[in-house]
Amino acid sequence: MSGLGSDRILDTFTVTSSAPPWEPVVVEQRPRRIPVVHILLFVLTFITTAMAGAFQLGADPLRDFGSIRAGFPFAVTLLSILLIHELGHYTLSKVHGVRATLPYFIPAPPIFIGTFGAFIRMKSPPPSRRALFDVGAAGPWAGLAVAIPAVIIGLRLSEVRPLGLSEGGLVLGDSILFRFLTRLALGTTSDNVTILLHPIALAGWFGLFVTFLNLLPVGQLDGGHVAYALFGRWHRLISRLFVAVIAVLGFAGWQGWFVWVVLLLIIGVDHPPTRDPVTPLNPRRQVAAWLTIGAFVLTFMSEPLAVSPPSSVFEGEKTPVAWTLPGTPHAGQRLVIPLRLAPRLRGVRL
Repeated sequence: MSGLGSDRILDTFTVTSSAPPWEPVVVEQRPRRIPVVHILLFVLTFITTAMAGAFQLGADPLRDFGSIRAGFPFAVTLLSILLIHELGHYTLSKVHGVRATLPYFIPAPPIFIGTFGAFIRMKSPPPSRRALFDVGAAGPWAGLAVAIPAVIIGLRLSEVRPLGLSEGGLVLGDSILFRFLTRLALGTTSDNVTILLHPIALAGWFGLFVTFLNLLPVGQLDGGHVAYALFGRWHRLISRLFVAVIAVLGFAGWQGWFVWVVLLLIIGVDHPPTRDPVTPLNPRRQVAAWLTIGAFVLTFMSEPLAVSPPSSVFEGEKTPVAWTLPGTPHAGQRLVIPLRLAPRLRGVRL
């Protein structure tokens, strides 16, 4: 995720020295400092995500900190996706002369995945809508370049069983892309088998999840950058329309959409102008912009997360496996990771 700062600083300076014109003006170079805050946040986020990954496997790093190693596959995969995503923004910011910070990682309690994501902050506005598109779209595409192989590798390492019964648990949404990758990696889908997701596959799923959330064409999300670069002033209408859409989705299914509505209203649904707000995208970038919108469609999930109630079975027949709930309107559209005791995930095994 990237955002424009409110302090739109132009890259100019004024020379106040009275030095004669034949003497060269020496511009003071700022010494490079070690990004202590960025490194510290990254380390803390690695610890919290590794703890979350260990909890998913039934380990308890709070009692035995050495067991945190069990969560390394999940943490390394997830943070790699987030890091490459943000470096995509950062690199294109440098290419277009936009002042931007290094990525800030946000640690979270290791209850679920152990992180609230990462972001960079653009400290000067992009020179044009073309530059804005390059910076905004670079992150999602860079993240997908890591998330897609992670999903394929993780699925091939996952355990596949016949459809079984469940003690109830967390239901993961099945996007068009994730369903295709499941077919590609396993030759089947959750319609026919039970898939116990490997931690790498689970981290890849969350990578796709983060990508589609950032591609929402609202405000200064990555999708908002793309929509403003492609549609210009029409971004205001598109942004408000999508806020209304996700509010409706909150009433229809996943209540987490309400949290996003509040967050988006707080950070703003409008997009600040670039230095040149008039020049449109060239044809090559227009194609790339529509492909980015296509990536949003392929990763979109109207109900990303849900909780499945336990099923009624005879004693001794309970099996802690992921499953597809048959006979519901969403049959075949979800993967389940049953819960042992909230918030620990169960059914994700190395």
